[in-house]
Amino acid sequence: MRRPSVSAAALRARMAFPGIAVGLVLFATGAGAATPITLANHRAVYDLSLAESSGTRAVESARGRIVIDFTGDACKGYTMQTRQVTVLESGETGSRTSDLRNSTFESGDGRSYRFKTSTVLNGTPGQAVDGTAESGADLLKVKLKEPKRDQFQDAGDVLFPTVHMRRLIQAARDGQTTVSVKVFDGSDDGHKVYDTLAVIGRQVPAPAASDKAAERDKPLRDGPMATVPRWPVTLSYYIPGEGERTPIYVLSFDLYENGVSGALRLNYGEFAVVGDLTRLDTLPSSTDCHP
Repeated sequence: MRRPSVSAAALRARMAFPGIAVGLVLFATGAGAATPITLANHRAVYDLSLAESSGTRAVESARGRIVIDFTGDACKGYTMQTRQVTVLESGETGSRTSDLRNSTFESGDGRSYRFKTSTVLNGTPGQAVDGTAESGADLLKVKLKEPKRDQFQDAGDVLFPTVHMRRLIQAARDGQTTVSVKVFDGSDDGHKVYDTLAVIGRQVPAPAASDKAAERDKPLRDGPMATVPRWPVTLSYYIPGEGERTPIYVLSFDLYENGVSGALRLNYGEFAVVGDLTRLDTLPSSTDCHP
């Protein structure tokens, strides 16, 4: 979910956003040290629709669904399965249907990462991506099996998606308003390391019964989720470089303290879609893992 156009790469490259669901326990430091950050193991279903469109090849309608399954614990690591089917209609380019499937595994300490992505565009299989990555204090090492055997390195501290989500939640708890880090998630062709900037708003109160926004994300408005703290987050992705840059992709969402996300909006530049969380199934968490 990174590309701001309706090209094949746009439909292939990450139309399911990072960190939508990760399940782990972080023993935090700083202001939130008294209470561990526990992110929920869960299955989430988001129905997609068009929010806005512009440009010479305007998207006239969009529909689809994101389904995410997370399992694991801090001892065995975390596995996330993502599938997103998106249908875009345009008078200029016709109909485009993308079926993206992504599997990742991240070690409990956030240092090892495996990723595999396959895409079908209008019934035609696209480029597959398959690889592994290791992140140290000052160096990222990536090895690819597909689309071709290759390897590369990136200097500096680079975060994988689960660690990135942990960082955002801790920052929100501590009252920080921005988080700027480098992130690698294996999207696109598996060679991209992104600069990211998250802008975090103040904690959002529970919506009033008359609030029209309550019509969206109903599983988050009822039951235990209604009282979970949440913060509005705008997360921008940039190609690394110097000087002033325009983000290639912007994700807006409400970040819940347990890692669930609501009020989803994915901005690709020429068009934006919103995701309505229509189903949320909480999965049991391990009780015998004490890392």
